[in-house]
Amino acid sequence: MARMLRWVALCAVLVAAPLLAGDWRAALPSAQALGSGDFTWFGFRLYTARLWVDGHGQDWGRPFALELLYHRSLSRDDLVQASLEEMRRLNDGSLSPRQLASWAKIMEAAFTDVRPGLRIAGLYLPQAGCRFYVDGKLTAETRDATFAKAFFAIWLDPRARDPQLRLRLLGQAADKGP
Repeated sequence: MARMLRWVALCAVLVAAPLLAGDWRAALPSAQALGSGDFTWFGFRLYTARLWVDGHGQDWGRPFALELLYHRSLSRDDLVQASLEEMRRLNDGSLSPRQLASWAKIMEAAFTDVRPGLRIAGLYLPQAGCRFYVDGKLTAETRDATFAKAFFAIWLDPRARDPQLRLRLLGQAADKGP
């Protein structure tokens, strides 16, 4: 009986471990890297981005993860403001001040000041929002599906600021980067 209880306890730990770890991989266990590339600004490499999918390519109807490995120190406020500016640009300036303020609060909860080596990952959940992880730890979750799509569009929209990075992430560039 004691042996069986130990076996049941071990199984429970093995099943719960990925959920307790909080890493995005627990929600996307069959994830494979589709593509990756560096984002540079005025010649400085800011981060390496990697897009993880479940093996079927990037599709807004399926979960995926975008992971950023930072190579420079940046403040959380700078990350939030840059993200808001891109979201506003990609939505042709049609976002209301109230919506932008709401989205800023989501990102302020999700992000932190970054330093070289820090990873921020976003897990896109179609029609359900998204989750954010800093160095593998869940920092924020939102059920705002409009925010989620607007946020990930920063990298994946055809009008993305860095079209070459977009192609690399989607695995469509001849040179797929790091």
